[in-house]
Amino acid sequence: MHDSPDSPDTHDSPDPAVVARRIAERCQELGLDDEDLARRAAMAPGYLRHLLVAGPGFDPAGFVRLAAVLGSSRDELLYGRADAAPGHGGPGPHPRLQNLTEAECWQLVGTHGVGRIALPVEPGPVVLPVNYVVDRASFAFRTGEHNTTAPTEGAAVSFQVDRIDEHLGRGWSVLALGPAHYVTDPAELHHLTGLPGASPWAGGDRPRWVRIRPEEVTGRRLVTG
Repeated sequence: MHDSPDSPDTHDSPDPAVVARRIAERCQELGLDDEDLARRAAMAPGYLRHLLVAGPGFDPAGFVRLAAVLGSSRDELLYGRADAAPGHGGPGPHPRLQNLTEAECWQLVGTHGVGRIALPVEPGPVVLPVNYVVDRASFAFRTGEHNTTAPTEGAAVSFQVDRIDEHLGRGWSVLALGPAHYVTDPAELHHLTGLPGASPWAGGDRPRWVRIRPEEVTGRRLVTG
């Protein structure tokens, strides 16, 4: 699991080049060329080319017609699918990576959210999404007795949290490394259960709490411009 994108109403005006690329990719999936798309959208090929360069603000109704031809919605065509895998938007201008301090990492992961835990199992590591809480420089999450997210007591695990802005091509990633231990103290269990974000998103019976107190926390931020 990862963050859901903002609703289209909160975006700035979409980049015409990004929208045109999205349309070209969809045409390729459907086996359409520019003339096929123009004809089905009741446009002259020259007008379609101008429309793709000018962008959605030039003729909003025209993009509604294009979306219908491509079996999409206008918002999906302009802003991308809300449930698509990250990275479809492409890089922003002049991308570069910046290292984050440990304090910046903890600030970015916040008090709770969704991350991915990597468990050392055979034949290879398994990476699974979990919703977590942050408590006194540690990550904690709920699991069941025999769930796939239940690590071996004391196992060395990694925990990653990241965010990406598809529209701007920016984002950050935080990686924490350390042992996973089950919480057994009743007072600690009561404390964790009362924290914001403590309810398991996956539902079901998940009575056990796992705490990861990192021995190392690193992070990087992708910036553009």
